[in-house]
Amino acid sequence: MSYPEARYLGDKGEISALHRPAAEQPDLAIGVITRVHYLATGASTDGEFGLYRWEMGTQPAGAAPHFHRTISESFFILSGTVRVFNGERWIDATSGDFVYVPPGGVHGFHNESGEPASFLLLFTPGAPREAYFETLAEIASGRQFTPDDWRELYQRHDQYMV
Repeated sequence: MSYPEARYLGDKGEISALHRPAAEQPDLAIGVITRVHYLATGASTDGEFGLYRWEMGTQPAGAAPHFHRTISESFFILSGTVRVFNGERWIDATSGDFVYVPPGGVHGFHNESGEPASFLLLFTPGAPREAYFETLAEIASGRQFTPDDWRELYQRHDQYMV
């Protein structure tokens, strides 16, 4: 594989780095269980990628097996144990473990350990996942969804349940 075509054509570099201090508060709470930090959204990376830090509490939480047609999803476990479905079986991923799921790869994740867990979640390219996450937070806060509402939500956000 060779390098892709240049996207920056200037003669000198530019001042354009983004910085998010570790002390920043989470951007989103999904119920009382999960906190999400929007480290780099597709909008802030010009569609290159989306990077999020998920902090899961002690209560079981996560995503059922599903796949995406347009994006890959990667997990880097920072702390605790996250059960990740690799399309065939659930594996216990722990601090330092990395899981890559290409487009079309069936996957899911849960924290069932009874202990907090955190991980980095990377989507490429940088799809607008924030609206999906924010809808999940509304549901966790009591918003009611019909089966048709769920189907529409999943379809709009490239998520296909298995």
